[in-house]
Amino acid sequence: MTKAEIVAAIAKKTGVEKASIAVSIEAFMSVLKESLTKGEAVYLRGFGSFIIKKRAAKTGRNISKNTTIKIPAHSVPSFKPSKLFMAEIKEKVKVN
Repeated sequence: MTKAEIVAAIAKKTGVEKASIAVSIEAFMSVLKESLTKGEAVYLRGFGSFIIKKRAAKTGRNISKNTTIKIPAHSVPSFKPSKLFMAEIKEKVKVN
């Protein structure tokens, strides 16, 4: 689902015009990025948490040149779904 499809779905459910929804979604994403950039986690009760995970330094391989490279320690954004959300997904989504 794309951002445009999300905007359309929310507009259909709420009756609010798409332009207002798009501004709200952009603002939400901006606040989320700012918080994560500061190292702050974002908790949405019943949905999940957006957190920063720290990755340790490690040695990798460049297979095409057959050399080793050092990958420095770094941080990556991550999403951890809530137990409620995970239970709903497990109940409704069938795996083929």
